[in-house]
Amino acid sequence: MADSEMHILDRLRRDGLVSEKASARPLSGGVSSDVFLIEDSGKQFVVKQALPRLKVKEDWQADTSRNRFEYEFLRFLGKVAPSAAPRVLATGSDYFAMEYLGEGYQNWKQLLLERDCQEQHAVQAAQILGTLHQTSYQSSELSKQFATTSNFHQLRTDPYLLHTGRGYPELQPLFEQEAVRLESTRECLVHGDYSPKNMLIGNDRFVLLDCEVAWYGDPAFDIAFLLNHLLLKALYHAPADVGLLPMFSTFTQQYFKARGLDGRQRDPLDSRTARLLMMLLLARVDGKSPVEYLTTDKREFVRDFVQARVAASEFSLNGVASEWFAQLHLQEPRT
Repeated sequence: MADSEMHILDRLRRDGLVSEKASARPLSGGVSSDVFLIEDSGKQFVVKQALPRLKVKEDWQADTSRNRFEYEFLRFLGKVAPSAAPRVLATGSDYFAMEYLGEGYQNWKQLLLERDCQEQHAVQAAQILGTLHQTSYQSSELSKQFATTSNFHQLRTDPYLLHTGRGYPELQPLFEQEAVRLESTRECLVHGDYSPKNMLIGNDRFVLLDCEVAWYGDPAFDIAFLLNHLLLKALYHAPADVGLLPMFSTFTQQYFKARGLDGRQRDPLDSRTARLLMMLLLARVDGKSPVEYLTTDKREFVRDFVQARVAASEFSLNGVASEWFAQLHLQEPRT
């Protein structure tokens, strides 16, 4: 048994959660946490423990207090969208236990990479996000509970925007300005890692995971984060058309519908989301957490696309998407 497994079992026994017969098996948990499947006398549950140093090439430190905000986020989500949140079973100083979903679930990222691009999945993701943002909008209680800008800076603003900007001196002021704007916005509860890799689909549920970046801030971040992944998956498959443009459009339409926003409220959010989306595209190539599935030539495609457009004065999500997919059609077939 590995040291990490022995350590978490010792912690759980000390806290009275498992017996001496309990076992722990590591699960894939991304780069920021250790995740274990715990089995004890026929019972199964998952334990997640935040790491002080993320498992990436770059030096990336983060406060483990984010563990508490993750389970608090799940508890709130469980109230407003019950089927979307795994149940929190117990908490500790640097870990929490939640229900084990079991078999019958598929990862949305994997489905997209395998060309399984269903608009209904975009609808579900949009409705959950719209519900989360709208039910938490302008809540003074949640604003205080999730005053986690320092964590958001460590996990998102610095590694995605500031780190990327440092690699492009001519664009650095834009990225720095966006970081300041983003961190000063307080509108609603934000997931912070709204990515297909953190979504499981199955058993009539669409479930969100990895909420440790939870922050009371700008809804544009979650929207742009998800749409960024749809654009990058489209690039991965290009020049083949696997239906990701309709998914992009469906997600945006359904999100704004779930929020119930009128044009006066929607247009500024659409514009700033589109601008942030451009920056996140570049960040997933040259930030601290680059996507792993793009070839060198496709990474260059992202760099060229963003550098030619990110300094524009006006943005819209439809505009970014139409230009992106128009350029994808010019890609050479993969060999």
